[in-house]
Amino acid sequence: MDSQIYGALNLIVFFLAINVNALTAQNPKSSSTQINSNSVLVALLDSHYTELSELVEKALLLQTLEQAVSHHNITIFAPNNEALERQMDPEFKRFLLEPRNLKSLQNLLLYHIIPSRVGAKEWPEQEVVHHQTLCVDESDNRLPLTRGNSGEKMVGGLARVVRPDDVIRADGLIHGIERLLVPRSVQEDFNRRRSLSSISAVLPEGAPVVDPRTHRLKKSATPAPAGAPPALPVYDALAPGPSLAPAPAPGPGGPRHHFDGESQVKDFIQTLLHYGGYNELADILVNLTSLATEMGKLVSEGYVLTVLAPNDEAMAKLTTDQLSDPGAPEQIMYYHIIPEYQTEESMYNSVRRFGKVRYDTLRLPHKVVAEEADGSVKFGQGEESAYLFDPDIYTDGRISVQGIDGVLFPVEETTETPSSKVAPTTAPKVVSKQRRGKLMEVACTLAGALGQSC
Repeated sequence: MDSQIYGALNLIVFFLAINVNALTAQNPKSSSTQINSNSVLVALLDSHYTELSELVEKALLLQTLEQAVSHHNITIFAPNNEALERQMDPEFKRFLLEPRNLKSLQNLLLYHIIPSRVGAKEWPEQEVVHHQTLCVDESDNRLPLTRGNSGEKMVGGLARVVRPDDVIRADGLIHGIERLLVPRSVQEDFNRRRSLSSISAVLPEGAPVVDPRTHRLKKSATPAPAGAPPALPVYDALAPGPSLAPAPAPGPGGPRHHFDGESQVKDFIQTLLHYGGYNELADILVNLTSLATEMGKLVSEGYVLTVLAPNDEAMAKLTTDQLSDPGAPEQIMYYHIIPEYQTEESMYNSVRRFGKVRYDTLRLPHKVVAEEADGSVKFGQGEESAYLFDPDIYTDGRISVQGIDGVLFPVEETTETPSSKVAPTTAPKVVSKQRRGKLMEVACTLAGALGQSC
């Protein structure tokens, strides 16, 4: 009996060993792809290369890099935040973040990683050494490592290594470089998509129109003279669809004497950066490229704008709830843009003369109220008010930028209906009239019974 029991136990142990071996044979990499906390990938996500780490997460490359680290000792050439945030073309960045261009983003990031360890001491001195990258889709995925004329370390012949051996781990290291490396396949894909979008954006021209009265071709409208106001109000120009305003409007600058709204918008954003204290607003304008493009289009068509610019302290007080709604940053910015050209002197003279002045904004139908306060101009009402304290930061005759110390929000106007419209004829009066009629009836009945008339 005991021998039978021991034999059965031996069979169970034998079958368990076979199943364990089969599982390990089916998934041999399950234990090897575990990344410890001291890995170079963890260091990349926790380093000061925050823009690059966000792109790696958006590109869904963590699993691919984990497998690469489990097989190789890797070297990452990480562009700094300045290169990915300020120096990158906004149109190219928008192209990379589109979901349909995920493969291009992955190839771009993998082009910055080589599956071998190359420290600062192993850098080539005179010759050019090519290293194969993890970007297997690139036809020429060999990244050259050289030295510049001054002896500085160079990557790809373009990017200078500014922080050699910035992060060193057992499974790899990170070098900080000054600019982004773009492989040829990603550049060609971007150029192809941009050319297709520019072709699709061209509106077809209509056939010539014949005047039915004269049977002749209708002549186009005569161009407006220089400095003439636009043909449409600014709100019609903001409406969706093709703008009917004269675009571009005649102006004094440029070879064709047209206003260059795009350059003027870039100039006033650069002025905000150089002035200091308005970096948050400049970041919003740079990231909201549609808003900056729309402002440039309006200026090119002959419109004028006044921007009430909140400083960094005011922008830092914005809560997450105020910015979480879809389109909230655009709505906030629209409320701070006045479709008029106003300077500190013109606004102060207006509030001194008329007390309160209501300016139209691009956030229809809301208006911003200005009044005199403490020898300056105060915008808004109540706690959500702001003072004009940095006047005339930028004035070029088309765009005026005035610095304020708060973020403005439109006041929710509630219309109170009169009580006579809400409540019908009051019940006590109706009841009292009915009671008075009944009493008169009873009195007349008694008088009739006594032989008297009422």
